[in-house]
Amino acid sequence: MEYKDYYKIMGVSKGATQDEIKRAYRKLARKYHPDVSKESNAEERFKEVGEAYEVLKDPEKRTAYDQLGANWKAGQQGFQPPPDWDAGFEFHGGGFTGKEAGGADFSDFFESLFGQRTGGAGQSSAYQACGENSHAKVFIDLEDAYQGATRNLSLRATQLDQNGHPQIKERTLSVKIPKGVKAGQNIRLQGQGSPGIGGGRSGDLYLEVEFNPHSIYKVDGRDVLLELPISPWEAALGGKIQAPTPTGKVELKIPPCTSSGKRMRLKGRGIPGKLPGDFYVVLEIALPDQLSDKEKSLYETLQKEASQFNPRIKLGV
Repeated sequence: MEYKDYYKIMGVSKGATQDEIKRAYRKLARKYHPDVSKESNAEERFKEVGEAYEVLKDPEKRTAYDQLGANWKAGQQGFQPPPDWDAGFEFHGGGFTGKEAGGADFSDFFESLFGQRTGGAGQSSAYQACGENSHAKVFIDLEDAYQGATRNLSLRATQLDQNGHPQIKERTLSVKIPKGVKAGQNIRLQGQGSPGIGGGRSGDLYLEVEFNPHSIYKVDGRDVLLELPISPWEAALGGKIQAPTPTGKVELKIPPCTSSGKRMRLKGRGIPGKLPGDFYVVLEIALPDQLSDKEKSLYETLQKEASQFNPRIKLGV
């Protein structure tokens, strides 16, 4: 995917005011409008300018785009937005100009950044009285989803300064994280969106939940997975071992002759809910970094005693 320099497309500097961007758009839109322009690539340029204006006219999208631009240029060949590049950033919707800006068919680059924001626009007929809802992605710990918690979360929003330049403003909210929340769900904070107009109520803030990367667990929906090392003798002989879970240690019974990769299911021990997820343990046989002379001798004895065993027989070798 190609990175798009919207400032270059609009012919304005990165420090341009919103008025300067608006004037540049009007000039270019007149120049490349397909109904009047004689340029051979008028339609293509009209769409390109419309897409650039769609981002730069919106202080929130513009600020997020500016921060993204500072990251992508560090040696990247093709463009891929960094994972969760918009985390903690408040979007108030703002709507999409669409055909009016030649943006009926925005590029993959645009869609990869803002394609999911179309549903966040203001409230149609109530817009004049009620503030807009806003949206932001936040990260929480997996353990908070198991037990519920109250956390202070920092968000960034964009405001224009007196010269029309977008500026980032941070705020910290105390957020009650409900027990059983899963990735992709929204937490609604009533009245924390944009202020209302003429005494209307403020909009709501919707926080889309994602989980912080965990050092030992992986999450899939409500299911949680743990890769658990076991010793070669535990795998061969079986036995009882302990395994960590987000709610505490549990005892597992390892059957004899267990192979590496065996998956054990602990029903209902995933993320809580009306239909709680499951907790999966994937057993991985681990070896010590070094063997003592005695250990090496024992393994050599085992090698002789089990010489008929070929773990690769199904591979034909």
